Amino acid sequence: METLLESHDEEQLRGGETPEEKLQVSDHQDLLLSLEQTDALYPESYRLNSSDEVRLLAVADNFQRQFSHLFPDRKPLLLCPINECGVKKFVSTTLQPTLTIHPGLFTWEGCASFVANFLSLDPLEPPVDLPRYLSSSTSVLQRQTATCFEFGTLLCSLLLGTNYDAYCVSGYAVRDMCLLDQRLQECPLLDTQLNVTDEVVMSLQQQQENKYTVRPLRELESHFVIQQEKKKREAEAVLLQRQTLQEDTQQPPADPLQGLRVHCWVLVLSGSRSVQENFFIDPLTGKSYSTASESFLGIESMWNNLNYYVNMQDCSNGCADMVYDLDDIKLWEPVLYGATSKKQLILNVLKKKESHMMSRINHDDEEQEQPRALEMPRSWVSYITISKKDLETRWPGGQRTTRYRKAKLEEFSPYLRSDGLLTRLTTYRDQDYSEEFVVKEWYKHRNDHLEEREVHKVDNFTTERFMCERRFHLLFLRYTHLSADAERHMEFNSVRVDGLVRRVETPGEMTEIFKGRDDFLHYRHVIFDRHVQFTEADVSFKADERLLLKVVERFHRNRKKPASQDVAERVFLLTLRRIEVTYHLEDQRFIPSKRSFIKPRESTEIQKEEEFTADMVSSFQVDPAEKPLNRLTLYEMLLDLMMDEKKVVLQIKESKKEVGDIVSCRQQEERDVQLHFSPWSTTGAVRARSQRREMEHLAVEEQRWLQEKEEDILAPLLIRLDSAETLSASSAKQLYHDCLAEFKQRLVEQANLIQERLEKETQELQKKQQWYQKNQLSMTPEQEEEYQAYCSEKTLQIHVAKKRLSMYTHTHTSTVLSHFLMHSYCSPCCYCRK
Repeated sequence: METLLESHDEEQLRGGETPEEKLQVSDHQDLLLSLEQTDALYPESYRLNSSDEVRLLAVADNFQRQFSHLFPDRKPLLLCPINECGVKKFVSTTLQPTLTIHPGLFTWEGCASFVANFLSLDPLEPPVDLPRYLSSSTSVLQRQTATCFEFGTLLCSLLLGTNYDAYCVSGYAVRDMCLLDQRLQECPLLDTQLNVTDEVVMSLQQQQENKYTVRPLRELESHFVIQQEKKKREAEAVLLQRQTLQEDTQQPPADPLQGLRVHCWVLVLSGSRSVQENFFIDPLTGKSYSTASESFLGIESMWNNLNYYVNMQDCSNGCADMVYDLDDIKLWEPVLYGATSKKQLILNVLKKKESHMMSRINHDDEEQEQPRALEMPRSWVSYITISKKDLETRWPGGQRTTRYRKAKLEEFSPYLRSDGLLTRLTTYRDQDYSEEFVVKEWYKHRNDHLEEREVHKVDNFTTERFMCERRFHLLFLRYTHLSADAERHMEFNSVRVDGLVRRVETPGEMTEIFKGRDDFLHYRHVIFDRHVQFTEADVSFKADERLLLKVVERFHRNRKKPASQDVAERVFLLTLRRIEVTYHLEDQRFIPSKRSFIKPRESTEIQKEEEFTADMVSSFQVDPAEKPLNRLTLYEMLLDLMMDEKKVVLQIKESKKEVGDIVSCRQQEERDVQLHFSPWSTTGAVRARSQRREMEHLAVEEQRWLQEKEEDILAPLLIRLDSAETLSASSAKQLYHDCLAEFKQRLVEQANLIQERLEKETQELQKKQQWYQKNQLSMTPEQEEEYQAYCSEKTLQIHVAKKRLSMYTHTHTSTVLSHFLMHSYCSPCCYCRK
């Protein structure tokens, strides 16, 4: 420890620090000084250096002096920073390879995402110098704030534990990456949506380019309208291009520290875990970059848990031309010359296995491996532990806000918000984040099964998407506002009994799309009278046909029927009392058959029912050779259509009622949002444990209450009353009469029991006397004496029973009578006065 302090003092003297500079202590140093006062909280390896570590520090100090002498123009290396206990530690020993038990941290994507989300950045100050302090990963996980070097140390430790060939890199990067400024980058969620859209467009183009598909019929369009639309699109494209150019020209000012900002990131070399190419990982964002990325401007050094390597290559062109062959000392100068590298370690393991097998075959003694002169000591950092709660909390404080180009991304931990919100993405029209364009939200663990909500601020409509288990089988809902005559678009799961998959409702109209119905119905369009509108409250209205102007239904082809009898479309014109039917096209035909019916008027008090005539039907048959239908068949067809019309009107009423129910249900759900807690999460487990304790407490209270009620003789009678806590005069009187009646019933039961015993003893005596009359001539003297003793005993028992019955009847009859007289002439008691 004394050797360490001396070398530390010598380094300060060589750096030319004055006493005044020593007094300028940063906030990070204040934290370390406070931690020095609690050294007992840290293990011994944090507070002291072993003999191997002291030797390694001496080697590193010598290497630093030689490097500064040979390369005076380069910055000093980050070799021995000070840890949280104020002790200098070699930077490679700060890495602690750790394999966690969480499957989400078995890949580099999961590790990088966790580190980037769980920690918040503490920028380097000044940004052009290396940090003097480097805390352990265990301390970093506790305080959740870290510098870029502490970010990289934690990420590299996790990657090394999962068998990646990872290295911490000390170098230079652009300003946006060093300061975690992503305001000029596109939001990843927006990129995902654009990629999905591009895939859909490509698939449609491939379908259109297939030359073997049937060409659609030519659509007749106006060339003038097409030209006008083309000019409009070109004008909009030019305007959009101008806006994009203006935004691109508004670039931030040049960075005066370009190429000087220090940054730390992670390098993953190929060869392990099926990694095909080398790549960088920025620990601040968790994103991967190519080794030729322009965001990384140069490398000074890099290290893992086995060695420290200094870059000897030219970085004037950035990192694009660099070679990462660590065994070539002309490219990478190691601090521990001859130490085992990652590749050599793998080769040594393979050689040991091969030599072990050969020695077993040849029965030779294994050669003892000679220890190397200098090896990297074991890490002084304790084993890194990441709890399940840390994975669920994810961000410092459970939430994080990130600003991107014209977008703001807000992320929340599960169960942090009462409405189940996990992610909110807000897009803006400008880069100043002043005018909102679209707000998109993702939810989870809600009882209403809401998954996604998208609010368009400009067009003023809201889109909601739900899971399959939702009530009404609702999957999609779009609306301007939840009111009676607003525009709504609904989509449903195909498991509905009626086969409804889509419903579009506008003021005065409603369109429904069906799928998989037995009657082959797939389309229904309803036009209402605009002067009479349905309201949400009037869900039990009496549907009048005057409210419906027109109903159009379309059907798929039913191959079991001839085309001339298979209805393709039917139109109910309710105000005109007309029904129009169009049939499917026959083979080799271009015009379908049609029929139009006029409904006869019903009978009223003034006039009788109108008779059906041939003028009420107009038909068009494509096949002239087909025999026309007679009047009776047409009349029966009209009756069937009129019955179908009534059913359709009833179904429309049910659809309008269902729309009102869905709207009211959504309003109620938004007023009182309920979440379901998974017992496999930490929050759900705590909630389930508290609920179990509460249930156990209630069970104990209920058991105690039952025991108290068992001891109370009035409990069975008080249960019959509505309010047993406070009794009215009538209730008290009723309680008295019930008690007296029960008392009388017990007296009667007791008297009946004594009477039964008396009768039983009398019958037994009579039976014995009858037996004596039959057998008295053949009885012995002993039997005579036994008989006399039995009769004496039974006579005594009968006499006692008669006396008890007489005394019981006389005593308790007077008691009941006295109770009755006392109640008749008593003054009001406390219950009666109430």
